[in-house]
Order: sequence, then structure tokens, then C-alpha cells
Amino acid sequence: MPKLVISLGIGIVAGIIDVIPMFVQKLDKYSIISAFIHWIVLGFVISYIQIPVASWLKGILIAEMAALPIAVLVLKSDPQSVIPILLMSAVLGALVGLLTAKFAA
Repeated sequence: MPKLVISLGIGIVAGIIDVIPMFVQKLDKYSIISAFIHWIVLGFVISYIQIPVASWLKGILIAEMAALPIAVLVLKSDPQSVIPILLMSAVLGALVGLLTAKFAA
């Protein structure tokens, strides 16, 4: 299977994992759609960027950098949500990094 399809598939799975708690909290649909698209794009970006570190660390670094603008926006309206956003980014980033290195290499 082509690398592009695999990396987008991994991003879709990460997006689904990320939005499940958002559905439970009944967040607005734009936030949910944004988070889902965010992880689809990260699945692609993490698999194609070459950084000389372990795959899980590469995933964390890229996911955290991508989450920083979101965290800044959320900080104004809901400061308690910043820590869960950054934690979920770290966990899913590491997972996406590992999976893309294994299956989309």
C-alpha cells in the first residue's frame, strides 16, 4: 500500500481517538472537525518529515509544535483545556510516529 494512503489512514485513526472525548463533552462541531483534520494532516506530516531522532520522539515534537497555536487560542477561553490538549498531542504524536515508521516507511 502506498505510503500516502497508510500515513493518512494512521492520521484518521488518531483523529478518531482524539475526537471521541470531544463528542462526550458535546463540544461544537467545528472544534471536532478541526481536531480531526489536524490529525489527518499530522499523519501525513509526521511520516514524511525526516528528523534524526527516534520515531516516537519525532511524532511528539511535531505534534506538540502543531498544537501550540491551538493551545494559545484555547488558553484565552478555557485555560483548563490546555494541559489535556498538550497531553493528547504527546500521546497521539508518539503513536503516529511509531506507526508511520513501522507501516509507512
